[in-house]
Amino acid sequence: MNIDKNLLKLTSKTKSSFVISIISGVAASAFTILLAYYLAKSINQIFLENKSLPDVYNYLIIFILAALLKAFFIWYEKSKIDIVVGDVKKNLREAINKKLFADKETILLDKKSGELSNTVIKGVEALDAYFSEYLPQLFLSALTPILILIFVFPIDILSGVVFVVTAPVIPILMYLIGSTAEDLNRKQWKSLNRMSGHFLDVLQGITTLKIFNRAKDEIKRIEEISNSFKSSTMKVLKIAFLSALVSELLSTISIAIIAVEVGLRLMYGKMEFESALFVLILAPEFYLPLRQLGVRYHAGLEGIAAFKSIQKLLNSGSDNTYKESSFSKVQNGNIEFKNVTFSFPNRDNKTLDDISFTIESGKTTAIVGESGSGKSTIINLLMQFLEPDSGEILISKNNLLNISEDKWYNQVSLVSQTPHIFHKSIYENISIANENATENDIIEAAKNAFVHDTIIKFNDGYQSIVGERGATLSGGEIQRIALARAFLKNSPILLMDEPTSSIDSIYEKGLVASIKKLSAGKTVVIVAHRLNTILSADTIIVLDKGKTIGQGTHSELLNSNVKYQNLYNTFKREM
Repeated sequence: MNIDKNLLKLTSKTKSSFVISIISGVAASAFTILLAYYLAKSINQIFLENKSLPDVYNYLIIFILAALLKAFFIWYEKSKIDIVVGDVKKNLREAINKKLFADKETILLDKKSGELSNTVIKGVEALDAYFSEYLPQLFLSALTPILILIFVFPIDILSGVVFVVTAPVIPILMYLIGSTAEDLNRKQWKSLNRMSGHFLDVLQGITTLKIFNRAKDEIKRIEEISNSFKSSTMKVLKIAFLSALVSELLSTISIAIIAVEVGLRLMYGKMEFESALFVLILAPEFYLPLRQLGVRYHAGLEGIAAFKSIQKLLNSGSDNTYKESSFSKVQNGNIEFKNVTFSFPNRDNKTLDDISFTIESGKTTAIVGESGSGKSTIINLLMQFLEPDSGEILISKNNLLNISEDKWYNQVSLVSQTPHIFHKSIYENISIANENATENDIIEAAKNAFVHDTIIKFNDGYQSIVGERGATLSGGEIQRIALARAFLKNSPILLMDEPTSSIDSIYEKGLVASIKKLSAGKTVVIVAHRLNTILSADTIIVLDKGKTIGQGTHSELLNSNVKYQNLYNTFKREM
């Protein structure tokens, strides 16, 4: 039977609750045996020994108490296993969230958002049935029959032998069927992941599909993927029903064999009625755990398939076990790139090829180059979204890989090309940068980002809900809210990837002045496409095909660097 050792390890923190739940299940089975014993005894005395009802009162009282205690242990087993399931799901979600935050860029490069959502939500929920139904039943299907055999053998050896001979047939056939089912469950889970990922991808790009008149083609594609999932699901269900049918059929035949052999011996006076009735009552209870295991076997396989997907996610990306350095804060230290090389998976060319340069503390450094030259990759490396393939990035002489995210993110702010806006109020979206900020601080930050006047025009002002990903905002408004966050956080290091790319020319001049005010005394790294940002930088680094081909001030590069001259002339034409 399928006991995944890695899955079993997930119960380590609640091992006592898990063990108690199994013991409670066995205790409930013990009281079932007691119920059978006193029921057989009472019937025997009343119908065969002509005893009156008062003569069996004691037996009936014990019977009722045993029934109540059995009900209690069944409830207690469920309550304890719920604790185990809750803890496992909580710990797994925490581990997944930690992994997603640690390796978000790498993971999102490899997987679609829909696949991740399916793994994180449905995958974790699939483990509920594994731990609450399949795993406890696996233990009970082994322990309960043994307990019953301990009581049956002293009373009737022949029935005990029949139990011993017939019982192993059920799990053996289930195993043979299950060897096929496990592979089918894995295929079904992959098919579900594929369908989830594709469907979300289509929903996000539905406007583009309609513009290019490809919606009908995509509907056919969705239908193909859905049919593939339906087919794999039906195959799994066939096996699940076959497994349940086999276990039910074998247990029914086995009970019938017990009934026939007990009945024949009873008819010829070779067995006492009380013993015969006791064995017959226990016969269904002996096979019940095995039958229930057959029914829950599918849930176990589904849980294992889901966990394989979760394991793959947790083991993907880079190893982010950071060693804490002595780094506490930026103290007039430079940022140094030393022979840094980086390339994305499935690409032959290197995005960054052995680059070395220094970003001076307290100064503004602009990074320019054609699209694809590696500018945004430098920002992602500095934000620990990616890790260099080789080389070092030093922050105040500390290797960035040895600095924990918490410590580093306390010192740095990022304004990206596509900032994320949460489905919350504008106030909450800005205040996320500083939990201790007052209302006046948030308003001041919004004013510096030239978004305050826009916000107060909304019906609810700062309390206006902006929708998912800022659905009710323009691109320029979203970018100005992101700038307001940077003003509010006021960190010593500021990373900006095209901070004014979506800003209207009306606000651009004022925003550039505000950014200069924000940058005063800070270490600023800015990926620049616009001329006004380049001119104000203390140092400009020119990239071409992942290599640094120039570094200096605007005037120095304009006189000595042909690539920069071409970029500058392009910038001028675009203005």
